[in-house]
Formats: sequence, C-alpha cells, structure tokens
Amino acid sequence: MFKNAIVKTPSKSLVKGITTANLGFPNYEKAIEQHQKYIEALESCEVTVKILDADENYPDSTFIEDVALLTPKCAVITNPGAESRNGETAGLEEVLKGYYLEIEKIESPGTVEAGDIMMVGSHFYIGLSKRTNYDGAQQMIQILEKHDLTGSAVELSEMLHLKTGVAYLENNNMLAFCEFLDKPEFQKFNLIEIDEDESYAANSIWINNNVIVPKGFPKTKNKIEALEYKVIEVDVSEFQKLDGGLSCLSLRF
Repeated sequence: MFKNAIVKTPSKSLVKGITTANLGFPNYEKAIEQHQKYIEALESCEVTVKILDADENYPDSTFIEDVALLTPKCAVITNPGAESRNGETAGLEEVLKGYYLEIEKIESPGTVEAGDIMMVGSHFYIGLSKRTNYDGAQQMIQILEKHDLTGSAVELSEMLHLKTGVAYLENNNMLAFCEFLDKPEFQKFNLIEIDEDESYAANSIWINNNVIVPKGFPKTKNKIEALEYKVIEVDVSEFQKLDGGLSCLSLRF
C-alpha cells in the first residue's frame, strides 16, 4: 500500500517539452487544471501528496517519475537519458531526505529514467530504451540487490518507456500493449490486452486497490472494472501531447 506521493507543478515552459506525439502544443492553463484534478485523484486513494514548485528551466520536469525510483527500502535518484532533463534531479535529494535514510544515485555513463521501471512486489523490471541504457540498468540492479530487492532488464524495441505499454495492477493482473504481450518475462501474469486505439491507457496506475485511468478510453476502463477494481478517470490530454502519462506525473511510495 502507498502512503505518499510527490508531484511537481507544471511550468509555463511546458510548451517546449520533448514530444513525438504530434498532438499539438499543450495549453498551460488547462494543464494546471488537469494537474489539480490528478492530485485530487491521488488524495482520494488515501495518499498524502507533496507538491513541489514548478521549475521554468525544465519544461518536462512535471514528469517527476523519471528522476527517482522510490522503493520500500531506499530511494534512487536517476540520471535521465534525455540531455535536456539532466538538471531535473537538482534539489531532489533534500526532498527525499524527508522520507528516506538510504538515498542512492545512478552515475554517468549510466542513464536511467524511472518511467522504464515497473515494480512487481520486491522485483523491478527495467526497460532498456533510448532513455535507459545497459550501464544504468546494471547500476540499478546492483543498488536494488544491496537493499535485498531484485531487478532484471527488459529489451524494448518500440516503446518510449517500459511503462508506456505495460502496467502492473497488483493481484497478478497486468495491462499490456504491443510488444509486451509477447515478452517471456510477462507470460506468468494475467495479461489484459489493451487495444491499439486505446494504447495510451496502458499507462494506468494502481494505488491502494484503486486504478487511475486516463479519461476517454472506455474499453480499457471496462476491462479494469471487470477485474473488480475501483476505477478513477482523470483527463490528462495536455500531458499526452508531451508523451507523458499518468504514472509520469507522480512518485508513489
């Protein structure tokens, strides 16, 4: 069960964020409104939300999930693979000291963005992507093992991040899309296939027996509800324009 979440307020520079979505520029005012609704959804799942101030120097910094992995035993500050995001980790250690005694760091030439890391119990699947390299994944696995946790690397060929196309909903249930449906690592789970026209909804998040899903994807919502989860819909259309999903917008621990 999660007790806390950390979010970062979107900056006005959001419109300069990295994207391949071809959905147009995000609207800042609408993004702020959607971010507030996202916070309210987190709070409805009985977690305490800490809100960090916006940082105009980093347009993508609202996607705070990428800059740290927060486990039950330690925090790991990552080293983002996107050059424009390298400075986003500054000041994060001081924030995390309020929650953790053990804080580790990924060092160059290793790169890791935690959008590539999915927690399943005490094991962490680490996607090898354009943003997370082999060196970074190996550093992360060593850190996890140091704290009596485990990790393994998963090769990606199509997705930006691991959690772009797969999400663990606890109780052995896993949303999966595209390349992840056939991954040997995931065949032991109950895979819920996400239709191609609703691929964005593969990035949904489980929080304390609730599942937050992006608004506007009824087939995915129905499949999750059929598994007897309480589903909470949140409109995150402005963040979708920047390749960002629900998990990207918070650190949950």
